[in-house]
Amino acid sequence: MLAMTDSEIEIRLHEGMSGIDPEDWDGCAAPEGAGRPFDPFTTHRFLLALEQSGSVGPGTGWEPRHLTAHLGGKTIAAAPMYLKGHSMGEYVFDHSWADAWERAGGRYYPKLQIAVPFTPATGRRFLVRPGFERIGMAALVEGAVRLAADAGLSSLHATFCTGQEAEAGAAMGLIHRTHSQFHWHNAGYGSFDDFLATLSSRKRKAIRRERRQAAAFGGTIRALTGAALRPAHWEAFWEFYQDTGARKWGRPYLTRAFFDIVHQTMADDVLLVLAERDGVPIAGALNFIGRDALFGRYWGCVEHHPCLHFELCYYRAIEYAIAQGLARVEAGAQGEHKLARGYLPTPVHSLHWFADPGFARAVAKYLVAEREAVDEEIEVLTGYGPFRRTGDMEA
Repeated sequence: MLAMTDSEIEIRLHEGMSGIDPEDWDGCAAPEGAGRPFDPFTTHRFLLALEQSGSVGPGTGWEPRHLTAHLGGKTIAAAPMYLKGHSMGEYVFDHSWADAWERAGGRYYPKLQIAVPFTPATGRRFLVRPGFERIGMAALVEGAVRLAADAGLSSLHATFCTGQEAEAGAAMGLIHRTHSQFHWHNAGYGSFDDFLATLSSRKRKAIRRERRQAAAFGGTIRALTGAALRPAHWEAFWEFYQDTGARKWGRPYLTRAFFDIVHQTMADDVLLVLAERDGVPIAGALNFIGRDALFGRYWGCVEHHPCLHFELCYYRAIEYAIAQGLARVEAGAQGEHKLARGYLPTPVHSLHWFADPGFARAVAKYLVAEREAVDEEIEVLTGYGPFRRTGDMEA
């Protein structure tokens, strides 16, 4: 426990979500109140599901060290924070920093990470109750840095924070880093055909061809959420997830129990798109639903069919976002192939602190050049996007 006497704010450290009152946490994480939260991943129920399922915790390299800030007995801010024993499952790569730190004779791990495990989706990382924005974030940053310094840790990182948080954190002395992802943005489309009409003729024809190829797998595609989800659907998706995880990460990050807990506590926050033939699921894409965004998270299959991945992960996500009036679809990390399918490069942000001042200066200097390169890449890739140019006379 840290007492921040200048502002009479008390910082508390928690080794698990079970010790935090859900209403206190969600009052900071989802202050929008009734209805869907803007960010399902920072809710108490999602972070608790990760811990209860054993997806994070002892032996995983993600040990919970959550922060809460209190003023006058009221919880005014919170941050999902973890003691990290590696850099896996973060999607903002710092392996080169770890290598340089250790070649210089230091110990990079463990480090502190303010993040949602295994989730490269932009959202608030400094969860502040309305009315306490300035002092709440300042308290969390000061508390996290002090904890890292007192414990002799190499560094503190906050990944996939908002642009506003990145600006505020940089003003507090943290180092700001940018990367890019591919997001689809809803320009008020009434239908998928309305979206297609904004594309160049060549890209429009290519997408229609891909959708025809996907439909030729010989079955049906269903989008399931809420009460329509059944345990058997999760059993099938677990098989898909294991196959993808084994090929991409070596081992899946999430445990089987995670999906059972999500079924019990977050069914209304989930959109599961399944391809079935003769009633048997052969492929699926898992999305989480926010108030103004759909977040694509995992895909997998037991049979490979042309373009089925594009259909389930990208085109069905766009259709759902249009039908529900959502502002965007975030399709996860990496993937320039998303550009041709209407997903444009969008900046994403992270914040960093290093115990060694010389190392911090070197990283900050490097990141100035990296930001310029990222900005240039976003501009170039956007220019190669699939949308029609002003003045185009295409049918």
